[in-house]
Amino acid sequence: MVTVGGIDHVLSTFVDFYHQSCYYPQMDKRDRATLFRDRLNAALKRQGWSQSRLASMARLDRSTVSQLLGADVPRLPSGHALGQIASALQISSDWLLGLSNHRGVATEILEQAVQMTEAPRHPVDEQVQGWISAAAGAKIRHVPAGVPDIFKTEAVLSFEYEDPVRRTAQQAITDAQAQMALLRQPETDMEIAVPLQVLESFALGQGQWTGLAAKIRRAQLEQMAADLTELYPSARLYAFDLRQVYSVPFSVYGQQRVAIYIGQRYLAFTATQYVHLMARHFDDLVRAAAVHAHQMPDWLSALAKRVR
Repeated sequence: MVTVGGIDHVLSTFVDFYHQSCYYPQMDKRDRATLFRDRLNAALKRQGWSQSRLASMARLDRSTVSQLLGADVPRLPSGHALGQIASALQISSDWLLGLSNHRGVATEILEQAVQMTEAPRHPVDEQVQGWISAAAGAKIRHVPAGVPDIFKTEAVLSFEYEDPVRRTAQQAITDAQAQMALLRQPETDMEIAVPLQVLESFALGQGQWTGLAAKIRRAQLEQMAADLTELYPSARLYAFDLRQVYSVPFSVYGQQRVAIYIGQRYLAFTATQYVHLMARHFDDLVRAAAVHAHQMPDWLSALAKRVR
C-alpha cells in the first residue's frame, strides 16, 4: 500500500460511495434485534470469547451483555453499548445491526477493496501481467491512456521512450511483447476502447507523436489492422468519440478487479460493486462507439492511407 498526496480525497469519496451503496433492508425492531443477537453470537464464537470476556473487553456490565444475548425476547443495544461492542470485537456496528453485509470496519474494508500501487519500472509490468493471468478465461476490458501499447510496433515504442522516465524503450517493447503473448492465448477475451481522436492524432503526427516519421505511423496503423484481423474475436478494439463520451484510463479484469491508471500508479478496486460499475461504464463506451470492432481493421487501413 502506497500513501500518495491527494489520495485522501479519493479514499474519502470511496467511503461515501460505500455507505451510499450498502444494502439497508427494511425490517421491524424485533427482527433487527434477532439479527443483532445472532450476529453478535457468531462474532463471539469466531473470537472464542465468552460473555464475560466481551463484557470485560467492551467495558460493559455483565448484566447488559447477558440481556443482549440471553433474554427470551431479543433486544437492541443502546448506542453506547453498540459502539463499545463493535470496538471491542473490531467489527462494523452496521453489520451487527444488519445495515451492511460487510463485517469489517471501514479501514479494513478500504484495505481489502482499494490498493494504491506503483507502476514499476522493469522489463515487464509483472503486476499487470499477474492481473491479466488471474483473469484468464474472463473478459478483460481496457481503456488505454493512448494508442494501446499491446499493438505498438518497436519503432513507435522506441520513439515514445526515447527519453525514459520510468522505463526504457526496450523495457516497453518487452512489456508489449509479453502482453501480446497473453493475448494470443486461446482463452483470452479482451475488449479495448480508445478515443477516436487519439487514433486520428497519431495518424496526423500530432501531440506526443509530433516528429514521428510518417512511414512509422503508417506502418503502425497497418500492423494494428493486421493484428486485429488475426486476433478477432478474441481481441476487439472500439473507438469512441470524445465529443460524446469521456473516460479515464482503466482496466477491468473479469469480476475480480478494476485498476484505474492515474499516472505512474494504479488505483485498484476489488469491491464487487465497483468492478461492476466500471464494467458498465466500459460497456457504455462500446455502445457509443463511432467505430465498432468488426469495422476497425478496415477503418485503420483507410486511416493509414491518409498518412502523408
